Amino acid sequence: MGKEDTQEVAPPTSTYRSVMEEYGYEVGKVIGSGSYGMVYEAYYTKQKIMVAVKIISKKKASEDYLNKFLPREIQVMKVLRHKCLINFYQAIETTSRVYIILELAQHGDVLEWIQRHGACSEPVAGKWFSQMSLGIAYLHSKGIVHRLSAAGRDLKLENLLLDKRENVKISDFGFAKMVPSNQALRSRSSYRQVNCFAHLSQTYCGSFAYACPEILLGLPYNPFLSDTWSMGVILYTLVVAHLPFDDTNLKKLLKETQKEVTFPPNYSISQECKSLVLQMLRQATKRATILDIIKNPWVLKFQLEQPTHEIRLLEAMCQRSSTMNRHQSSEINT
Repeated sequence: MGKEDTQEVAPPTSTYRSVMEEYGYEVGKVIGSGSYGMVYEAYYTKQKIMVAVKIISKKKASEDYLNKFLPREIQVMKVLRHKCLINFYQAIETTSRVYIILELAQHGDVLEWIQRHGACSEPVAGKWFSQMSLGIAYLHSKGIVHRLSAAGRDLKLENLLLDKRENVKISDFGFAKMVPSNQALRSRSSYRQVNCFAHLSQTYCGSFAYACPEILLGLPYNPFLSDTWSMGVILYTLVVAHLPFDDTNLKKLLKETQKEVTFPPNYSISQECKSLVLQMLRQATKRATILDIIKNPWVLKFQLEQPTHEIRLLEAMCQRSSTMNRHQSSEINT
């Protein structure tokens, strides 16, 4: 635990490299950076695979992040195993740094891809969106929402990474939240009280361009439906190459999110795709849940196999929640 203290005279690079080498990692080039540290490519000699190493400086990180968000990120990642999520391998802590070893996505993120190539063809958008949908379905079935965030860490294009075969992997669970399955419903809320997706939250400070109207209004919101709004923003951006809403002016943004989104006439987008976007970018009482999305014919068209496992997990979660709600109701009545 205190190994780095004996090496403080050495440059920071040699310090972390020696720690990494001790665990079998050969650190390579920088592939990303954040507020509290850097992300490097590395070779794991024990398994002969390339990985990503997120190195967080305890000196740069806030107490809140180190004591609250970082442990939660590690806790969440440890229980997640899905082909459409970035896999967590190991966390190493020393006196001055935390090293998080993750699956490497060699082809960068979807935002970079769009900035280089422009709008996706519908088959590419369909492939990536259907993969993201499977990942989000898996998260929601475990009671985990990706969107609850701080410092802009939420469900957005930058957090959709591409592996060597250009398959989407959802990343960055630093501000994901586990929603308690026995969370009491707030009867005063006017929001959608739909079986398993009825938990409300009042915590938010993420990217406004991806934020649902209820968040922009500062109201309690359903985090599961907040995720699906973000998915609508992402699908629109995949096929049009720009965000549906301008977040440079908050007042204007709020007005835009209250209206039905429109598509530029010079883009060839199928009616099925447009319809799905509209189902996600609508008021919470009518917004599609992740279960609606993964059952959507346009999404199913791009799945290599039927998402029966994810559907079964979600339906089981809804069933448990429905039973729990009935029990709570009968207790109140008695």
